[in-house]
Amino acid sequence: MDMVFRALADPTRRRLLDSLREESGQTLGRLCGSLAMTRQSVTQHLAVLEEANLISTVRRGREKLHYLNPVPIHELQMRWMAPFEEPRLRVLYDVRRHAEEHRVKPDFVYVTYIHATPGRVWEALTSADLTGEFWGHSNVSDWRPGSPWEHRRTDGSGVADGGGVVIEVDPPTRLVMTFGEPGSGAGPDASTVTFLIEPYQEIVRLTVTHVNLATDADAEAVSHGWPAVMANLKSLLETGHVLPQAPWDMHAELRGGR
Repeated sequence: MDMVFRALADPTRRRLLDSLREESGQTLGRLCGSLAMTRQSVTQHLAVLEEANLISTVRRGREKLHYLNPVPIHELQMRWMAPFEEPRLRVLYDVRRHAEEHRVKPDFVYVTYIHATPGRVWEALTSADLTGEFWGHSNVSDWRPGSPWEHRRTDGSGVADGGGVVIEVDPPTRLVMTFGEPGSGAGPDASTVTFLIEPYQEIVRLTVTHVNLATDADAEAVSHGWPAVMANLKSLLETGHVLPQAPWDMHAELRGGR
């Protein structure tokens, strides 16, 4: 309890917890963006929070993701406030907690490194011709926030097997779009993909984050699908050719299961 009280006593650490409450699973760089502090100072605050078990961390590739752990705060509430609550308020709290737990959806993060420029990677992700080469479907849109996009077959039929809405466009760094059935709209629960393109010395680090996956089965399928697509993208940009065998064919049974 002493470590929890000490961690919560600092306003900067409370701001970090608020940030993770709004968006869990943030990197150190993302957390630093909302604070006028050095990375070293933020790292020290995060270490205090982790020692108090108020946050947990998971490594994904070279990145460390930070997640809010509300258990110690709940223990404080149960120890210091619950005895003074009326039973009906405790029942309402349990109902709310149960509902929120069932709204949690699995996420997926994938990081790859490509010998290319950020502009070239951006072009590959937004070009109908290039996506048709490495994805087997052409991603078609004017790539403006609020515009629809379609995942069209390359057989000339014009049929879209997926699509969504473009949410955020910041070339050549960041592209956010919903990812679902053709014509599906945006919303707080929409399946959403973020492409983050970052220079990394003389190469590019590409991070794909897919959130609000509806089921564990979707998460499993995505965990095979995104690495396969990104492997083909990497091959195309580095060699000028896609892989001799479409890598997603190895997991066709998972797609069929969806």
